[in-house]
Amino acid sequence: MASYDLIVIGGGPAGYVGAIRAAQLGKKVACVEKERAGGTCLNWGCIPTKALLKNAELYHTLKHHGADFGLSFDNLSFDWEKVVKRSRNVSDKLAGGIEFLFKKNKVDYIRGIGGLAANGKVEVIDTDGKSELLTANNVLVATGCVSRDLPFLPFDGKKVVGSREAMNLPKQPKSITIIGAGAIGIEFAYFFNAYGTEVTVVEMMDHILPIEDNDVSDLLKKSLTKQGIKVLTGTKTTTADTSGDGVMLTVEPAEGGESQDIESEMVLVAIGIAPVLPNNSEQIKLERGFIDTDERYQTSVPNVYAAGDITGPPWLAHTGSYEAVQAVEGMFVPGHEPSQVGTFPACTYCHPEVASVGLTEQACKEQGLDYTIGKFPFAASGRALAVAESEGFVKMIFDKKHGEILGAHIIGGGATELIAEVALAMNLEATAEEIEATIHAHPTLAEAVHEATGDAYGHAIHI
Repeated sequence: MASYDLIVIGGGPAGYVGAIRAAQLGKKVACVEKERAGGTCLNWGCIPTKALLKNAELYHTLKHHGADFGLSFDNLSFDWEKVVKRSRNVSDKLAGGIEFLFKKNKVDYIRGIGGLAANGKVEVIDTDGKSELLTANNVLVATGCVSRDLPFLPFDGKKVVGSREAMNLPKQPKSITIIGAGAIGIEFAYFFNAYGTEVTVVEMMDHILPIEDNDVSDLLKKSLTKQGIKVLTGTKTTTADTSGDGVMLTVEPAEGGESQDIESEMVLVAIGIAPVLPNNSEQIKLERGFIDTDERYQTSVPNVYAAGDITGPPWLAHTGSYEAVQAVEGMFVPGHEPSQVGTFPACTYCHPEVASVGLTEQACKEQGLDYTIGKFPFAASGRALAVAESEGFVKMIFDKKHGEILGAHIIGGGATELIAEVALAMNLEATAEEIEATIHAHPTLAEAVHEATGDAYGHAIHI
């Protein structure tokens, strides 16, 4: 029976990162993954969707804005099979890269379904159903989550799909209804619409991307509507009929009112995620279905830890990786006190992109904070105009008295890259004054962060 200092169950962004960090600390480590290294994020989530979205952005730009750049095409077309295949190739390459990192760091990579067993043991069931017991001084559970369906609209993989099936469709649907306007729903709405699929988005909340700042959500809704996407906010799905060739949904206002029917070839359910608990985890305390952990990421079972999506929100790859590193260093680095996730960026990779960090303006109001806001539109940015990314803005929120950064919200080209500057500034406890004192290269999109900061205190030059 093989024995380890740490066995990680799950090979996603939390699992593989935690395994490698433990190996770097000189520990004997195994990582058990039922599919392929990288987990959902790399194989069926973050990475392949970004490849698909880049394809969609390029095609949409050439088709609708090529003339703006002096470009013309006689027969611009796309090959759906190649579009999907490219995204799969990107994922395969990165998964292979993680497997290489396992070998480099001497992590035993075990393919199978990992489960807990008594007395510090982990049971692994391979693809043939054969069971093997491994011994571990510590176990890190990082089994992640899967798409959640609706009780009256279960996944069938054909007409009713989750995000995993949606990114690997054998042919392009002529029409699709997307239930849920969070990051996943909005990204797929942009992707399918860019290729000419008729897209309807149904969201029960009053705003799309409900956790984002309302100003950002409102502008994004206008932009997506202009692109041809039908967006229904404040609307809930009540019934579904899949007996025909497609799917017939009945929706109605969330606050009550007249219902309407929506017929489409396919429905993508993007209402959230459900936890994937490891086998034999009944002894672990749960909180709303997710694994409950203490300040050291330890579960209710001694020496069994958990990190990533399986522990609840925020369900983000980068926060999962952070948690796994903290958990592992807490196990093996003497005197290390693990930190919890604090300030973190959130990104949505539609077009225009959306990124944020810290508090929204509505949260500041709810908390009764004394704040000031600065905004800078990309329409006033020389670089944004030069690269045809003039839609959107940077919104900075500061504590009025001390200039502390309370939040930042960006919608526009490069938003998902620009947000890192503000996240770093917040982590270093920088103030508005220090951002203004930092020279930003010209011409860059990042100048918008500097200008929005100046606008909060009446110092903006270019608006």
